[in-house]
Amino acid sequence: MPRRYHLARLVITVCTMASAQVLAAEHRVTPGTPLQPVVEAAAPGDIIRLAPGRHAGPVVIDRTLSLIGEPGAVLAGPGAGSVITITAPDVRVHELEVTGSGVDLAAMDSAILVQESAPRADVRKNHLVDNLFGVYLHGAGGSIVQGNVITGRRDLRMAEAGNGVSIWNAPGAEVIGNTVSHGRDGIYVRVSRQNTFEDNTFSDLRFAIHYMYTHDSRIVGNRSRGNHVGWAIMFSERLEIRGNVSVNDRDHGLMLNATNGSQVIGNTVLGGGEKCVFVYNANANRIVENWFEGCPIGIHFTAGSEGNTMAGNAFVANRMQVKYVGTRYLDWASEGRGNYWSDNPAYDLDGDGIADRPYRPNDVMDEILWTLPQAKVLTSSPAVQMVRWAQARFPALYPGGVVDSAPLMRPPRMPGDVSR
Repeated sequence: MPRRYHLARLVITVCTMASAQVLAAEHRVTPGTPLQPVVEAAAPGDIIRLAPGRHAGPVVIDRTLSLIGEPGAVLAGPGAGSVITITAPDVRVHELEVTGSGVDLAAMDSAILVQESAPRADVRKNHLVDNLFGVYLHGAGGSIVQGNVITGRRDLRMAEAGNGVSIWNAPGAEVIGNTVSHGRDGIYVRVSRQNTFEDNTFSDLRFAIHYMYTHDSRIVGNRSRGNHVGWAIMFSERLEIRGNVSVNDRDHGLMLNATNGSQVIGNTVLGGGEKCVFVYNANANRIVENWFEGCPIGIHFTAGSEGNTMAGNAFVANRMQVKYVGTRYLDWASEGRGNYWSDNPAYDLDGDGIADRPYRPNDVMDEILWTLPQAKVLTSSPAVQMVRWAQARFPALYPGGVVDSAPLMRPPRMPGDVSR
């Protein structure tokens, strides 16, 4: 088409947007005034402001407008359904306290439910308290959930509770700078792509972030404390998992289950109740420059995980640094650089920062104890000591398993800020 045609279309679009802004009206709603009629009377682009006080929900926003709360404004649902349901694109919901959703999981009862017909929603600086779900992006691609405080229900069992933020098939959605506590998962995402979860804080949940069938996405700079699992990443590919911190999560700090082709860089796990990291059937990942400290098991690596790069990580003061059962040999060093092991009694005669001997975290007795837990009663017996003595002097007796051919003499700097 001629260039002047495209220029004319651009001019018309800009003029239309400018006209809409000029014609946009503001509606201030005081407590006791029904909200739904105000929405239905508003024109696209209008702003509805809720005055301080308690306003009655629910409300359905079926046109492009802004719903903004003044300090002290509360929108309360009746305890059934969603408090705010958005069905139009480009809606903004800012600076409200929202409470009083229902408890129907199948119906997705939420403080703010954003439907598939409502892309590019902007949910920002709200306090969402005592709802089943906080924000549910159900197909609403390109939406942003930022700077909210989301506190879930405490009167439900964890299996009956909803998530702080739920995402289904919402490409390009971003969840940034939120604080989420109580409920089931902090963020649960399923069947999506190109999502960004950044700088969020999670506590008192099952999983801080739960990924299912979500590809080409980023999990960056988040903090998990006191949850069952920090980052549960499942059946997903080509992720960037960088700079996250897990402190005192009950089961695992990081779990990679069927996660492939991803970058796991600069994360910190401290004091996990069971395992710092659990890698299960995860392939071709780059797991580098992470810090794993103070767990009963530093890393549990199993189920045929292959082609992973493990280098520059610090395994510090874990009761068992590595749990790996298998006959295949895995060298956890890349380009002449391995990992730091706090229990490695190594020496470095040439001063190059690399230990002069490979490090093997496990021996044949470890494998026996994992497969036959009853054998733990024999760990201090002369027979077990003899097996370990013989294996130390005859390396051919070692089973297949993990070896670090270039262990580091000094740990890298802890990458994450654990103070927050």
